[in-house]
Amino acid sequence: MNKQTRKEIEKLVESLDEIKCSVENIQADEEEKYDNLPESIQDSDRGDEFQNAIDTLEGAAQSIEEAIDYLNEITEG
Repeated sequence: MNKQTRKEIEKLVESLDEIKCSVENIQADEEEKYDNLPESIQDSDRGDEFQNAIDTLEGAAQSIEEAIDYLNEITEG
C-alpha cells in the first residue's frame, strides 16, 4: 500500500472516530433522559423505546469501533 492510500485510510479513521464520539454522546444524552423519567414511564412502552434506542446506539458505536480497528490493521500491517 502506498503512502497516499495510508493517509486516506488515516483520514477515514479520524472521521469514523469523530462519528463514533457523536454517537456515544447521543447515547449518553438518551441514557440521561431515560434515567430522569419517572419509573412508571421507564416501565412503559415509551421506556422500552428509549432503551431500544440506547441499545441500538451502543451497537452502532461498537460497529464503528470495529471498522476503525479493521482500518488500523491495514495501515499497521
